[in-house]
Amino acid sequence: MECDKCLAPGPRNAITDVPGVRVGHTTLISGEGPLIVGQGPVRTGVTVILPCQDPKGDSPFAGYHVLNGCGEMTGLAWVEESGFLSSPIALTNTCSVGTVHNALVSLDLSWLPVVAETWDGLLSDIRGMHVRIEHVRAALDAASSGPVAEGCVGGGTGMICHGFKGGIGTSSRRLAADEGGWTVGVLVQANHGQRARLSIDGVPVGSEILTSAVPDPYEALSTSWTATSSIIAIVATDAPLLPGQCRRLAQRAAIGVARTGGLGENFSGDIFLAFSTGNLGLRDRSGDDGALLVRMLPNEAMNPLFEAAADATEEAIANALCAAVSTAGIDGRTAYAIPIDRLQAAMRRYGRLPG
Repeated sequence: MECDKCLAPGPRNAITDVPGVRVGHTTLISGEGPLIVGQGPVRTGVTVILPCQDPKGDSPFAGYHVLNGCGEMTGLAWVEESGFLSSPIALTNTCSVGTVHNALVSLDLSWLPVVAETWDGLLSDIRGMHVRIEHVRAALDAASSGPVAEGCVGGGTGMICHGFKGGIGTSSRRLAADEGGWTVGVLVQANHGQRARLSIDGVPVGSEILTSAVPDPYEALSTSWTATSSIIAIVATDAPLLPGQCRRLAQRAAIGVARTGGLGENFSGDIFLAFSTGNLGLRDRSGDDGALLVRMLPNEAMNPLFEAAADATEEAIANALCAAVSTAGIDGRTAYAIPIDRLQAAMRRYGRLPG
């Protein structure tokens, strides 16, 4: 059902709708059968987000929010201290954070890189450390401002979301002209949630698709903590925001996570970072006294941006699910894609799709 007041997506419905933002992936898929540490099977990769042409030299304002901290995003101490994002953002698996961090330093892209992770060890040889510097370089070389591949790509290759195959998802919203016409884009690495709680546009699709015909890969495990796992959300906007306002915007990603059924469970690493490109080129706008001239929105103008961040995060998670394909990994263990026909049938029953 369409809402006359709902915000429209940008032309790509992706984080790259924010001018200057680029995304690139390197996807690593090899091997099958039993786990042999160091050999495979491998279902992993790396995704990079470049917030601007030169984040090290012309850093955008940024802020972050931690819904639950059983995870890692490096570089946040400096983001909090300085208010700047002086690094590309890289997303990968838990055990490859160090390698990706070293790669960004060795490529002279940052002294304090921002690298975030979620755990893909259910499908991939996560302790085999298969992501290497050349894979980070390839993702950077592939980064573009065009459409963003979603699902089983880059850092999302081995991820599982709400008991279905998950991964990378993205979406965007554009504010009305009388609200500034700003764009908010979100990219997620979705590897969180429980199937029974999955909701899309208010429809309890998880309970609608609870069936042994589409097994949940976590059900065969003797422990349940991995079923909650983690989600990383990156929020970008061209609205001119100060660091504290970026932090407030990052908080609203949690609303999108909650709408789809995420709870920020105890063993979930739910970490969100927002940045604004609205004050790039500060050093070109210095006054006679050396002070830098900064633009900002008044706080009372933030509500449409909050709505955009929540809506885009919610859709980015749904897009990650719908773009992913069934993936077999270690010992043939399979994360099944959400069955689109059953998803559409559920959405029709609740009036979200015609006919």
